[in-house]
Amino acid sequence: MRKPPIHKSFLNAFRGIFFMFRSERNFQLEVIALLINIFLIFYLKLSTIDAVLVLIVSFGVLSAEIFNTAIEKICDIIQPEFDKRIGFIKDISAGAVTLMAIASVIVGILVYWKYIFFN
Repeated sequence: MRKPPIHKSFLNAFRGIFFMFRSERNFQLEVIALLINIFLIFYLKLSTIDAVLVLIVSFGVLSAEIFNTAIEKICDIIQPEFDKRIGFIKDISAGAVTLMAIASVIVGILVYWKYIFFN
């Protein structure tokens, strides 16, 4: 099978992101959080390093959510009926998103603290 041209690969990737935004409530909330962070980066005039840290964890949460959704969709195809083992897999996947979200909150507190309380 031939690889598609690069522009088609990007089109497919953006279609996946659009699907996530359209269909997944958590992803929508995480995009709103990203937009708030982008606003705060400019409003508070974060240093480049601080801005990069905030953006890395923000996009990390979005990426973890995409992987979680992909794993859940695959599990639903493999086993449409309730199965404790599939539930366990889904819980593990959701746990990864939760850990990334916790890390992003910690980074947010550490970064924004000095801009809010010491400026």
